[in-house]
Amino acid sequence: MEDEPVETASIAEPEAPVEPEAPVEPETPVEPEATEITYDEQLYPARPRRLRPRANLRSGTLRRSFADPRAANGQNPAYIEWLVRQSMLKDADVLSRQLSGSPSMWRHPYARPDARRAVSISDVWFTAYPISLITRPNESFLTSLADPELWTVFEQIGINGLHTGPVKRAGGIRGWQQTPSGDGHFDRIGTQIDPAFGDEETFRRLTDVAEEHGGSVIDDIVPGHTGKGADFRLAEMAYKDYPGIYHMVEIPPEEWHLLPDVPEGRDSVNLDPATEASLADRGYIIGELQRVIFYSPGVKETNWSVTAPVLGVDGVTRRWVYLHYFKEGQPSVNWLDPTFSGMRLVIGDALHSLGDLGTSALRLDANGFLGVEKSVEGMPAWSEGHPLSHAANHVIAGMVRKVGGFTFQELNLTVEDIRDTGAVGADLSYDFINRPAYHHALATGDTEFLRLTLRTSLETGVEPVSLVHGMQNHDELTYELVHWATLHKDDLYPFRYQEVTGGELAEIIRGDLTAALTGDAADYNLVFTTNGIACTTASLIAATQGHTTLDSITAEDVPAIRDAHLLLAAFNAWQPGVFALSGWDLLGALTLPRDEVADLIADGDTRWVERGAHDLLGVAPDAERSASGMPRARSLYGILPDQLRDPESFASRLRRLLELRSRYGIASGRQIDVPDVAHPGMLVLVHELDELDDQGLPTVQLTVLNMTGAEVDGTVRSEALPLGATVIDADDDSEFATVDNLASFPLRIGPYGARFLVLRRAPEEAEAARG
Repeated sequence: MEDEPVETASIAEPEAPVEPEAPVEPETPVEPEATEITYDEQLYPARPRRLRPRANLRSGTLRRSFADPRAANGQNPAYIEWLVRQSMLKDADVLSRQLSGSPSMWRHPYARPDARRAVSISDVWFTAYPISLITRPNESFLTSLADPELWTVFEQIGINGLHTGPVKRAGGIRGWQQTPSGDGHFDRIGTQIDPAFGDEETFRRLTDVAEEHGGSVIDDIVPGHTGKGADFRLAEMAYKDYPGIYHMVEIPPEEWHLLPDVPEGRDSVNLDPATEASLADRGYIIGELQRVIFYSPGVKETNWSVTAPVLGVDGVTRRWVYLHYFKEGQPSVNWLDPTFSGMRLVIGDALHSLGDLGTSALRLDANGFLGVEKSVEGMPAWSEGHPLSHAANHVIAGMVRKVGGFTFQELNLTVEDIRDTGAVGADLSYDFINRPAYHHALATGDTEFLRLTLRTSLETGVEPVSLVHGMQNHDELTYELVHWATLHKDDLYPFRYQEVTGGELAEIIRGDLTAALTGDAADYNLVFTTNGIACTTASLIAATQGHTTLDSITAEDVPAIRDAHLLLAAFNAWQPGVFALSGWDLLGALTLPRDEVADLIADGDTRWVERGAHDLLGVAPDAERSASGMPRARSLYGILPDQLRDPESFASRLRRLLELRSRYGIASGRQIDVPDVAHPGMLVLVHELDELDDQGLPTVQLTVLNMTGAEVDGTVRSEALPLGATVIDADDDSEFATVDNLASFPLRIGPYGARFLVLRRAPEEAEAARG
């Protein structure tokens, strides 16, 4: 979800003085200079059909075409106007006026989420990470993604969607200077593309190239917060309705003795729990929330921070206390302020991506935290699963659907929250339910917990077709298991021949994963705070296969790692919904040695070890780092062109796996059973597909997996299997079994095996089913 800072190009220094009240001329667009970004100046630790018309806003880098030697404060009209011209709220107002009254706003249904429509637009996604992609010399991230050769390779493999991650300007503004992103460009401060990644014209070319190859591009919006850019600085100075963007409260001077001092060189400081409670008792803020994300003693102990004194446009000096669910530089957006400024800002950002850049879909980052409300005395404020979050998501997703796009949410909350938010909001949700569970199954050779999560999802009303089933992305292997650790912590679950509470179950799973994947078991996978484990898919697999160090992995070990990797790909791809994977997956990247990113992990963010640089096409074989300075990761599988020439490579076998997915249309199917299994390492998923069989009934398909490194002789049994049906292996169309009177059939499956089976009904059974 969230990442760490990298440096951006700073704002140009004043070139000539200007009179205090002199009007500011429109700034001239400036082409971004091709500068190499050093390792310490990284900007981004990352986060369909073409939509027209495109309404251009601005282009060029963040520069001012005038100079003023005076302080950057609320008493300088030139400074205020300079901030306004960069603000996202201003851009949103311009864009909304251009689109209002357009007939294009009434051409698409928008009231209800439509997962199957979304999946029909794009169902196999490549998730990019800007600072880790190795490009040609002096080539931008977006230029590399717009390469027709890359899209030809994607098309050959079966990838038809690309999620860019956030590439718009992010970070903050201090005085006249831009400050670096503090969380992987998820602290957005502008609608413009950050020049470190390219420009808007290149982004539009990317969407054109994708469309030419049957693909689409997915962008990001962050509806829960911004960075401390122009909008926040204007809000601090009480300019017009900008304070309405944020959850910020002015504390009167007579109460400043309650507030901590802000150290020199900083603009705010986090409140400790005592101060939070004191301000809540006096009615200024709603106080403690349900949890403190990214909790760190002495750094972030609450979700509230206080500003230093700020001189406003009216000459009044103020101190504000503001909410931030995540980091201090990410002030939370207020979705129910009378000005509706926050809503206008977020909707404008979304429409810019869809209408101006030509994307087909948007990821809604951290969209489950859009409503907060004071609770009864002594209880934390209501901040998760709030109805306002559902309403706000309905507005965002409805607006995106209204212009022809779709949305997906990365919402790591309970299954009920995912269901309820998805009922009116985003079309798709990231699969936080089963992701830690399938890793647990591989780590332990036992699918019991994975079967529990799959069944819980179905029983709660979250169908697999509504989920984005992801492999590695830029984030850690999340094992918070929010569903079991919070709302259902006292519920009882059968597990390992006993009953345990949800809270105990979460602890057991976390303990199993930590013991199997980190520490003495594998010193190259690192625990990340309380959230999960920093690892790549390949390094996770290596740990399960007994490699305690990366140096112990030899060429002879690669086939076994590759086979397990393809098994996990089959789990994600051979079920309804979207299948997503990254460059680290395609190349079999391992984690970086921790000493190569020692400065980045020094503050505890161990995720940097999993974000090694990688070269998909082999465009810079001698490069040791990406343009942003990330060290190159060791790749087990090799570049994609070479892999596609080898029929046994990861990419070539993935292509065959995705061909079966496409041929049978499993992406839009329905999961109807997750049966018990004869061997603990087996997993069976039963689906009904839209495609009708020879008898005119929905085709029954089975995904059968072996999560162990040993061959398994087992039995598949499910009441959903039609009696007397012939079992066919879709890979070679061979018939090898018949469903008996116990609704079962025998099956042998090899180490890390994955079989895609379809059933052909007997005519008499088909007649009985129709009757």
